[in-house]
Amino acid sequence: MNLQTIEPWFNTMIAAAMAVVLGLLVHRVGRFLVLRVTRFSVVLDSMARAIDRPTQFALPLVALQVVWHAASEELALLSGVRHVNAVLLIAALTWAGLRAVRGVSNGFIKLHPADVEDNLEARRIHTQARVLARTAQFVVLLLGLGLMLMTFPGARQVGTSILASAGVVGLVAGIAAKSVFGNLIAGLQIALSQPIRIDDVLIVNGEWGRVEEITGTYVVLKIWDERRLIIPLQWLIEHPFENWTRTSAQLIGSVFFWVDYCMPLEPLRAEAQRVCEASPLWDRRLCKLQVTESGERCMQVRLLVTARSSGDAWDLRCELRETLIGYMQREYPQFLPRLRAEVGGLASAPELAMSPVGPRAERRA
Repeated sequence: MNLQTIEPWFNTMIAAAMAVVLGLLVHRVGRFLVLRVTRFSVVLDSMARAIDRPTQFALPLVALQVVWHAASEELALLSGVRHVNAVLLIAALTWAGLRAVRGVSNGFIKLHPADVEDNLEARRIHTQARVLARTAQFVVLLLGLGLMLMTFPGARQVGTSILASAGVVGLVAGIAAKSVFGNLIAGLQIALSQPIRIDDVLIVNGEWGRVEEITGTYVVLKIWDERRLIIPLQWLIEHPFENWTRTSAQLIGSVFFWVDYCMPLEPLRAEAQRVCEASPLWDRRLCKLQVTESGERCMQVRLLVTARSSGDAWDLRCELRETLIGYMQREYPQFLPRLRAEVGGLASAPELAMSPVGPRAERRA
């Protein structure tokens, strides 16, 4: 390479270095101004901070692209340099687009914190923001990759040859991508119609858990014993499941007891009311004790109680069950369910009075 070839490149490289410095300077000044303008909006501030790093690379690449296009066409390897710079610029802009979508999503999530007592609206917005953000990121990534491929002449030729056999290729691609696009459409359905939300309590195939994460293709259900159940989005759309927090987290819990027919219900009802009023888990909506079944040996007593969430309802049921069993053991042990037999003849009246009262089964010796 002679001096006449080197000299134009030397001048162009000096211009390129100045362009990079100018791009970084514009980024520094623009970052300061943008953060001051957007600090009054949580969403815009979150987006501005998210795209800070990608724009630090994108602005110098934009300046370099201007320099390469202004350079003389006689420069050796200039077309290759332009192509590489264009690919890097598209990659940086795609990165910025991905981060911008995430920043907007995080901004909406910050506006609606879920660590409050009534977080139904917050969970709805969290679910929509995350699912729609992942879908938008997928589209941005596809567009970025497509634009980068279109800068290669060979890729356009391959695309032309593929279109020539679009019938067979389209059929094969459709079959292969059926589950992918099915989950993508199911994700949009979940984001818009919201059959489930983040932190919802679900019963899926007999498993109790909370929705921990909703991605573009599956849902992560955190089971009560710390296991994780991975459920494809399309499965949730096509199969029934229980959602205990669809409109409210409030729940009615039940406690069942089997007691003798002679067990007085008023003291048991009063004790249940006392325990509920003393418990912080009770939301003071319902505490009702009723006889729901009568068998040949004993009767079934059901206690209905309400709580603010399924977790509180479970703990309250356990507390009531333990307390009332202990109460009956202390105060009315003779009325606990027992199987009584008369051996060798009928028992006398005093013996009947002293014997444990309960379900009666006579057996002759």
